[in-house]
Amino acid sequence: MPSIPTFHFVPGLAVEHAIAENRSEVADAVELAYRLHDLGRTVNPDSYFLRFPDRPSARIIALPAHLAGSEPVSGIKWISSFPENRARNLARASAVLILNDAASGFPLACLEASAISAARTAASAALAAEHLSPNPFTGTLGVVGTGVIARSTIDWLTHRGWHFDSVRLYDLARTEAERFSNWLRDRHEVSARIEDRVEDLVAGSSLIVFTTTAGTPYLSDPALFGHAPTVLHLSLRDLAVEVILASQNIVDDVDHCLKAVTSLHLAEIATGNRDFVAGTLVDVLERRIEPDFARPRLFSPFGLGVLDLAVGQFVLEKARSSGSAIEVPGFFGNAAERWAVGSQ
Repeated sequence: MPSIPTFHFVPGLAVEHAIAENRSEVADAVELAYRLHDLGRTVNPDSYFLRFPDRPSARIIALPAHLAGSEPVSGIKWISSFPENRARNLARASAVLILNDAASGFPLACLEASAISAARTAASAALAAEHLSPNPFTGTLGVVGTGVIARSTIDWLTHRGWHFDSVRLYDLARTEAERFSNWLRDRHEVSARIEDRVEDLVAGSSLIVFTTTAGTPYLSDPALFGHAPTVLHLSLRDLAVEVILASQNIVDDVDHCLKAVTSLHLAEIATGNRDFVAGTLVDVLERRIEPDFARPRLFSPFGLGVLDLAVGQFVLEKARSSGSAIEVPGFFGNAAERWAVGSQ
């Protein structure tokens, strides 16, 4: 009979420390999760969206998943996005991750997950950038949407060894772009140019990172991407169908990316097929697909829950070993007694 696991809380500072001190291992965990998903050793259902009729810009998303690695784990990320928080000087997104024991199904831990979510997104973006760029680790960088995910992506690109000739920024709120520029100078000793038009940024960048909160596409001219940049389309809804169809499209999971009115979903609706999707990132890693350097290469990751599990499981073990995980004795009360007598 499996035993009831000890339950832990892992606060945000402990999560951030575990990730910052172990970026290479976190990157390995993300890549392994992708490969396990490619091998069919995951369960990754659709995300579930809680929306509010009186606050259409806000949502809370549930991402359940199971990862059957060497130490199987299940769990769910519960992540909110409230863009209006920025006006109150609060983060737009907040999240928790619940991990479940594979043997008993009992929850193992609750981790602060906004840092986990940002890390798995940025680590996967950096992995894609390395394998989709003709000259990896160099070039001109453009960042559209200068929030937390953009900062995390820059951190991961820098950790992986990228050095940029120039950096351009664009945000609908110029004050956010200015704040990002100051952060970039202070943290990475890099100067950035703030563009007044997103079109100028796109045309002048060889690696473009989209991390906006756009709900509908706003860039529709394929000629803007005629210089065949590598595009990390992390926010999924910035590019119109015309741009999608003129590009080589790489995703993390085809079924997941072609739903929820993403740019790729709109392209499927417009064409009635999925022929414009070249394949997945693992297809590129395994050389089943070669990057087409004559066209823009778009990486559009929907964000798989198994990535959160992989990073969360790694963070939990690091937090336990360092003593920064908070153990909660007796969290499940008399569950062992109730289990023994067969009640539910």
